Amino acid sequence: MPRIRVLQIEDSQLDAELVLSELDADHIEYDVTLVDAEREYLAALNEFQPDIVLSDLSMPGFSGQRALDILRERDQDLPFIFVSATLGEEAAIEALRNGATDYILKQNPARLASAVRRAMREAEAQRARRRAETELIRAQRFESLAMLAGGLSHDLRNLLQPLLLAGDSLQDYQEDPRLARLGRLVRDCGKRGLDMVQSMLSFARGARRAEQVRVSALLEALGLLLQGSVPRNVTLELDDCDPELSFDGNHTELQQCLLNLSLNALQAMPEGGKLRIGTSLAALPEHFFQPGEERREGNYVCLTVTDTGTGMDEAALRHLFEPFYTTKESGTGLGLVSCKRIITAHGGVMRVESAPGEGTSFHMHIPLMQQPADVEEQETANLQGEAERVLVVVEEAGQLSLLVDTLDSWGYQAHASQSGTAALQWLEAQGVPDLVVLDADMNLFTGVRTLAALFDHGYRGAVLLLARPDAPPDMDELPVMEHLYLIDKPISTLRLLKTVREALEASAAGAGPPAPM
Repeated sequence: MPRIRVLQIEDSQLDAELVLSELDADHIEYDVTLVDAEREYLAALNEFQPDIVLSDLSMPGFSGQRALDILRERDQDLPFIFVSATLGEEAAIEALRNGATDYILKQNPARLASAVRRAMREAEAQRARRRAETELIRAQRFESLAMLAGGLSHDLRNLLQPLLLAGDSLQDYQEDPRLARLGRLVRDCGKRGLDMVQSMLSFARGARRAEQVRVSALLEALGLLLQGSVPRNVTLELDDCDPELSFDGNHTELQQCLLNLSLNALQAMPEGGKLRIGTSLAALPEHFFQPGEERREGNYVCLTVTDTGTGMDEAALRHLFEPFYTTKESGTGLGLVSCKRIITAHGGVMRVESAPGEGTSFHMHIPLMQQPADVEEQETANLQGEAERVLVVVEEAGQLSLLVDTLDSWGYQAHASQSGTAALQWLEAQGVPDLVVLDADMNLFTGVRTLAALFDHGYRGAVLLLARPDAPPDMDELPVMEHLYLIDKPISTLRLLKTVREALEASAAGAGPPAPM
């Protein structure tokens, strides 16, 4: 058993020494503080912070029962043992009911050492159970948040999808610079919102979606987010080593990481100071990496957040990345854990430099790899329609309108149907279209049922089925169709046009589609 702190409540120096001699005889190492008044007892609880209390039952002006009541108001687990010559059987039972751990008669103190050892073991086990219960509750909250994130993602995607299509459509009006700028703004807001939805889901599921992250865009977005948070007595400095530098990663997650570290830095500078977010390039050798890290030597981009605040001591640095460890009253102890998870998911490593009164620097090293060109940046040549008839079946009015307008503007004859029933009526009245664009997430008459009904009515043309990647349709429930294209939502204008063109050409040539997207 490690050395313990014993708070002894006793008004007899001789009795106090006899009690402690029992601990000495059993080779229990301890530090002791002796008190015999309530004021001294309260001070010792705060300053000495005992591991166990050994108390006489009655003393002039103070009682063991009063000491027990005070302790249990503060701590339910700290062991409290009565050591008294006047404790009768009824009083002993009452003491145990009131929260005492054990009782020892001064006339027979031989059991004291074993009682102390048992009480310390039981107290530690009780604290461990309480920690486990607390962490279980937190874990259940995270599970609930993950389920909530999955449910919200569907509605958020449906709300944000029109922004992408509307933004692309507005940019077609290049003769009006204001509309073109508005189009870019709407499209970028929609893409960023969808990225945030994906970031929320990836955090809940532990997944990560890769994209090309431009360092300059990352710092620019961070600067905008921090504008309203940086006090006047703090100087913010953003230092970009290379405006054209980009790497494989997730913009939203890295932005979340930098924002969290920056806000922590601001809280560490209550009297003001300097906050610097900078980037640099480094070639990391194998010996740079610590045990447990993947030793991947090579070129890295380093994102650094530095403050001139209060800094941290060695004790804080040792526990820095432990879940639920925090030095802030309202902190959750999860911010830095989340940051480290994000960097590790990018194949990178984190380093921290800090000292009391000298500020703190967080260095995030992320590997640089050559990436292929983004498919969605290719030219839009040969995507123009030739007046092919396209039936668009989408339940949500905003998305339906934008899809129809987009296809119309690119040379297709797009026809809108807001339900499966309306689509069947159109088919009977207007004949067979060249292509059907169908939303799989309709509620009243689902996309799968609509597709089956179209098939029963003789439609054998190409179909673009728009579905959420986290809830794809059951392929066994779909009719066997030669030209069925399953596409993840949200879908951009370029991807829509490319797939429409691909499906129409394959259908005309009699070839089957490629593997579902």
